[in-house]
Amino acid sequence: MPFIRVSSNVAVNEGQAERIKAMLGQAIEVIPGKSEAWLMVEVEGEKALWMAGSDAPAAIAEVTVYGGASAEDYNSFTGRMCDILDSVLDVPADRVYVKYAETEHWGWNGSNF
Repeated sequence: MPFIRVSSNVAVNEGQAERIKAMLGQAIEVIPGKSEAWLMVEVEGEKALWMAGSDAPAAIAEVTVYGGASAEDYNSFTGRMCDILDSVLDVPADRVYVKYAETEHWGWNGSNF
């Protein structure tokens, strides 16, 4: 049950959002036990976002997972996330933050896992 929110200060059209969603569906599999079948993605563009005092293209990806993963798995996913945002939105890796949160309680379909 991963949820990924991508926010950027660049414009994101529907086609780009769809590409990001599809690429994240493949990338999430580097985290054991996670798949696109349970992935929820939100993509927001044209946000008021500054990094290091600059409004040059930047993005933050917030990744929430049910349970957890290893540091190596998260590191691998961060690399994939940066590649995706660079290839789709032209946001360079040094202008991307990836934030991880793990949760032990996750609700779906009227109850919790």
